Amino acid sequence: MDERYRYSIDIPCPVGVWTVVSAGAAVIGIYLAKHKNRPDFPSNLPADRICKQAAIQIEEYFAGDRDQFDLPLAPMGTEFEKRVWNALLEIPFGTTWSYGQLARYIGSPKAARAVGAANGRNPISLVIPCHRVIGSSGKHVGYGGGLPVKAWLLAHEGAECGATVAVS
Repeated sequence: MDERYRYSIDIPCPVGVWTVVSAGAAVIGIYLAKHKNRPDFPSNLPADRICKQAAIQIEEYFAGDRDQFDLPLAPMGTEFEKRVWNALLEIPFGTTWSYGQLARYIGSPKAARAVGAANGRNPISLVIPCHRVIGSSGKHVGYGGGLPVKAWLLAHEGAECGATVAVS
């Protein structure tokens, strides 16, 4: 087991139980039980202050009382993946970008596939909103928690399928 996975908390939500994982100073993962790329970590980890803070904010999000998260984050990945994940934080609540738009935003206009792969490896789902990225056709494609969850999250945020915001 990776020793960075020191604390966790499970949060029952309308789309399933989300597990927040902390290394002590920051959130390092948020996963659904059957999440693609979910790392193996013990289910009996204690909750710390960061996990409890994340639980409150996630509950507020699902209650419709929060549209931005304010948590310390420390996703583990390559420099390119971190650039993509930081860009995901710029997608406004209730809107979507395509993979191509996201690639252009990070200054790599020909890297839509690489952006998609990085998006799929996002370890902090929901808070780093990879669900807000859709295919260039406007369809929901790819989501580690499953396409029904992605569709639910976008509907919860009021995002219309196929409606994207222009990226400058």
